[in-house]
Amino acid sequence: MTFSERYPPQVVFPFFDVFAIFAGGWAAHYLRFGSLQLHERYVLALLCLALLVLVINSMSDSYKRWRITPVYQMLAKLMLVWLAVGITAASLIYFAHAAERYSRLWIGFTLVLSFLMAGGARLLVQLGLRHVRLRGGARRPVFLVGPSQNVLDVAQGIRNAAWEGHTIAGVERIKPLLNDKCIERIARRITKSKAREVWICVPLEMGDTVRKLFFALRNHTAEVRFIPAFQDMHLLNHRMSEVAGHCAIDLSVSPMSGMARFIKRSEDIVIGSLISLLILPVCLAIALVIKLTSPGPVLFKQYREGSNGRHFKVYKFRSMHVHDERNGMVTQAKKNDSRITKVGAFLRRTSLDELPQFYNVLQGRMSIVGPRPHALAHNEQYKELVESYMRRHKVKPGITGWAQVNGLRGETDTLQKMQRRVEHDLWYIDNWSLWLDLKIIVLTIFKGFINKNAY
Repeated sequence: MTFSERYPPQVVFPFFDVFAIFAGGWAAHYLRFGSLQLHERYVLALLCLALLVLVINSMSDSYKRWRITPVYQMLAKLMLVWLAVGITAASLIYFAHAAERYSRLWIGFTLVLSFLMAGGARLLVQLGLRHVRLRGGARRPVFLVGPSQNVLDVAQGIRNAAWEGHTIAGVERIKPLLNDKCIERIARRITKSKAREVWICVPLEMGDTVRKLFFALRNHTAEVRFIPAFQDMHLLNHRMSEVAGHCAIDLSVSPMSGMARFIKRSEDIVIGSLISLLILPVCLAIALVIKLTSPGPVLFKQYREGSNGRHFKVYKFRSMHVHDERNGMVTQAKKNDSRITKVGAFLRRTSLDELPQFYNVLQGRMSIVGPRPHALAHNEQYKELVESYMRRHKVKPGITGWAQVNGLRGETDTLQKMQRRVEHDLWYIDNWSLWLDLKIIVLTIFKGFINKNAY
């Protein structure tokens, strides 16, 4: 076993977190009071903070194996843990009527300093381990079993993610039908390879092969993993879960659950409120110009489909002359469309017609970032033509999105354009993070508002 396996970070760092809290507390006491001599009530407070850190870290699975955890994700989760600890500690002090006995500045310094120590240590350890793994050390030998193409795909993934520290100890290419002799031979090869892990890389239809291999390896100490091949299935935020006491492979689920849902909504409220205040004078000016230049209402309202299929009214500044569609049809705006007013052409080209949708965001019916909502008639049209089209509705629709900042705005006059837009929307849902949202917002400011395809 390597040093990191004898003393894995998920075992070592609970002790280090406790050390960080106490070291941060002593340093904060010196900064606040100029003394390292802590009163017993401050020692008690540090014990409570340390206990909260251990409990919340354990509840959020922050002490699980880090071999495949991205550094930014690890630090982001740790920041949320420390934030939760701070909120919980402040609440306990308030309800215990002990605010006068503890310095708020000391508590703040303690949390900040301890987070910097805990986060910095994690960063150094993770970067150090990755450096060692990339140089060939601290690696776990893996034996791959599966059809030729599946094994090649997984082997390529191992090479592309060399920082995870896996190395191929052996490969067994198999065919759909395996007899008992083949199974026994594979088990002997795995034993000789001294692999620490066995990855069974087969498509779902070879489930019986998985059962046979797993039974043949019942006396082996190697870790056995099943890496199913889903062929051309479009997966969405796939993961393992437990339902009704049974292990489940989630093929298509929303990423907006638990803490992610809270973060996403907080992002919408904070950023949406700030932007709404900043654009208020602009909205009033646009409303006045629309009212003075063409008859009809200032706002255009239309039902769209939100998350999980719920319908809601989306708001836009009216950019067309008032007209009726035939038989309830919805005709997409085209270049040089006669229905568009002169003011409306400018609003659509600069995306200023979308500003009222920040009200939809504050209502909770839309998000700042997400797949753009399409007209209900377009959903009916494309859901049978574009695979996984309706999976866009696993999350709230957005004012801007990954497709829009990648040039996929405006008219979708061909099936290929809609397919590309859906592909980008599904990629966003599958890779969602707060940092991705912030990146899209910044990209929207610089290149997402004005687009030659918006008319």
